[in-house]
Amino acid sequence: MNAPARARAYRFGLRAETVCVWWLRAQGYRVLVRRFKAAVGEIDIIARRGGLLAMIEVKARSGGDMAQAIPSKRQRHRITRAAEAFVARKPRLAGCDIRFDLMIARPWRLPRHIRDAWRP
Repeated sequence: MNAPARARAYRFGLRAETVCVWWLRAQGYRVLVRRFKAAVGEIDIIARRGGLLAMIEVKARSGGDMAQAIPSKRQRHRITRAAEAFVARKPRLAGCDIRFDLMIARPWRLPRHIRDAWRP
C-alpha cells in the first residue's frame, strides 16, 4: 500500500472510531480512553457503564464483508493483554467486570455493536 492510500485508510479508521465513540455515549457509556497503547498491545476504545468496563475493538469496513471484521486469535490475545495493563495502571477499576466488544463501522450506517464478542 502506498503512502497516500495508507493515509486515507488511517483517516477512514479515525472517523470510524469517532462515530463509534459518539454512538457509545448515546448508549450511556462514558468513554475513558481512545487508542490506549501499551507495550503488549492496544485497544481502540475503553468505555465504562456502571460497573462494566468495555474493551472495544473497532473495525471500519467500506463493504459488506463482516467475516473479516472478527479479530484474529493473535489480535484478541494482544487486546486482552492490553486490557490487563490498563487495569493494572488504574487500580480503582479493578472491581469492574470486563467485557470485550467489537464495533463495526460502515459509511452511512449506524455502527454495529457486538457485545461480549469474545472471552479471553
